[in-house]
Parts: sequence; C-alpha cells; structure tokens
Amino acid sequence: MKNSMYIDPESGLTYPLDAPRWCSDNRKPLLITPQRGISKTDIDTALRSQWRYRASLPLDVPNPISLGEGCTPLVQKEWGEYRPYFKLEWFNPTCSFKDRGTTMMLSALRQQGVHAVLEDSSGNAGASVSAYGAAGGMKVKILAPAFASPPKIAQMRAYGADVQLVEGPRQECETEAIRQSDSIFFSSHNWQPFFLEGTKTIGYEIWEDLNFHVPDNIIMPAGAGSNVLGCYMAFSELLRAGQITKIPRLFICQPFNCSPIDASFQAGVTTPVDREVRKTVSEGTAIAKPLRLKEVITAIKDSGGRTVAVEEGAIVAALRRTALVGLLPELTSATAVAGFDRLAQEGFIKPSEETVMILTGTGIKNAGTISDLFT
Repeated sequence: MKNSMYIDPESGLTYPLDAPRWCSDNRKPLLITPQRGISKTDIDTALRSQWRYRASLPLDVPNPISLGEGCTPLVQKEWGEYRPYFKLEWFNPTCSFKDRGTTMMLSALRQQGVHAVLEDSSGNAGASVSAYGAAGGMKVKILAPAFASPPKIAQMRAYGADVQLVEGPRQECETEAIRQSDSIFFSSHNWQPFFLEGTKTIGYEIWEDLNFHVPDNIIMPAGAGSNVLGCYMAFSELLRAGQITKIPRLFICQPFNCSPIDASFQAGVTTPVDREVRKTVSEGTAIAKPLRLKEVITAIKDSGGRTVAVEEGAIVAALRRTALVGLLPELTSATAVAGFDRLAQEGFIKPSEETVMILTGTGIKNAGTISDLFT
C-alpha cells in the first residue's frame, strides 16, 4: 500500500486507499498523497510498457490490465529555426494518451473488487476505458454526447461497451453519469485520482527518453488538464527524489473557442472566468468547466509556464504543417503545435531551448474532418 491515501486537496481530509471511491464524502475531487519519486535504478527495464515505472505508483498492482501502453516515440523535427521533439502518444493501444491513465485506473479498481464501470467521454477516454475493460474482463458503460465523432463511438462499441448517447452539451454526460453512479461504479477519468497516477508516467518517460534529464519546455493541449497534472506530478517527484534540478516549463494550449484554463490564467486567478464557449475543431479539449482548474493553474504557475489560446484557423494551419513533416495528429493535438508557433513568435520559447510537444492522439480518428481539409 506504500502508506498512500486519497486526499481532498481543499480540506486535507484523507481516506484509505484500499476501498474504491471516485470522490470525497461531500462529492469533491480527490488526489492521492504525494509520492517520494524514483531514481533510474528503480525502473524495471525488463518491461517494455509504462509499468516499468511501477515503483513510482501509490499502489502495488501485481497483475495490471496492460496492453503494452507507453514507450511511445519521441521524434525530433526541423521546424524553421527550431528543432522540437514530438511525443507521439497515438502509438498507445487505442491511439491516444488516455491509455496511460486507464491502465492504472482500471487495474487498481479491479484489484479493489470493482468489475463494472461507468465513464463519461466524448471520445478517446471512452474508447480507452472500453478497451481496457474488455482486456480486464470488466463490464463497461459509456455515456457520450450525441454529437461525438462516429468513428470514436464505433471504437467503443467494437470493444463491447454499452454506449448511451446523451443529448445536450458535453457537461450533461457527466451530470447523467453522476446520476447513475448509485447503480454502477463511476470511473471517470476526470474524477478518479488513479487516472492521474497513470498519466504521470509520460513525465517519467520523457525524462528517460532524454537520457535522464528534462527539457526546458513541454507544450501540450489541455481540456480537463490530466496531462498537465501528470507531468507536474512526475517532475515534482523526480525533483523530490533528487534526480532533476528543475521542473520543465509547462505550456498549455487551448482553442480560443473553449479556453477556460487560459481565461483564468490570463486573469491571474484560479477560479472560473467568464469567456464565451463556441464549437471548436479541437473536440478533445472542449471542456467548459475543468474539474481541477485550481490545481492545473497552480501547476502551470509553479513550473514557470503559461497558457495560450489559438484561433480555429491557426489549429487547421498547424495540422497541415505538421502533416508535411510526416506526422498526422488529431486536430486536438494540432492545438499544441499552433500554440508552439504563437509562443515562439512572441519570444516565450527560444530556438536554443529544448522543447517537447505532446501530440495526444492520431488524426485517423478525425478522418472525416481531415479529409475535408485535404480535398
């Protein structure tokens, strides 16, 4: 058990880790108490998956539900006068970074006695939970918005999940899931703290990819911010363990049409700020009310990073440019590329600095939309 506990970051209340829960007793989101971090000698190099970093996790999981997630390529490309690295997270089993969190979340829950789970998702997380649920012999129900991408819904159903489409805005899926949580365990990737513990392996992996040092900058798209928190957790642990001397600056990119994290950061607050929400091509970041907004903004500030909100045309242009160097990400991931271009133009990132861009998912999942861009 490693003496870890669930913790409510607002009140400081803790709960034992040996019982499944998705929230505090008063329905607030939980984290897991901070881990001590690991050294490179703690990495299980016999495993070619993110479970090689299992020593960093808060719970011993002898029999994880694993499909070989993690160990994704880090590819360096010429980009004008810059030479950034691209972390290709679509090489995960269901073609998105969400598999990192799901393998840990469902492995822990199954070990705690949960055998049927409910998730709300507009796409990649639902596909991931469906796949890992199937691999682990767990029953899965997904609540997805009626406007979700048909290929992503098909992917969920192919894995055997029961998919219920919910009318209305994206937030209504979560609201309906909470209504149904009395009859089936709610394993929301946004609420469940074990998901973040799996997501943090991307930080450990970037550290190992770069021969056990960290880059100056990491740039990523963000909706709920699980990658932001995962990276911050990993690098904080490495700093705590004396393995690194700084946390990389975390730069968070959102479409202006749905950019609540940017709105709050630019206003200098950790509470929601009014900004109109409109339809965006970056569907994976279209979350109007991030559950862990305060923690996400705190992580950005502590790292010395910042946020950027980009227009729809810039996202499409970034996708086109990225494809011309041989990489075809989702439009959601292209938001990070558009953000990088803006940050470079405004002088926040220098050519002499080492920069990693996280591309969270594959453009194949946007095949219909992307085909319209190239015809």
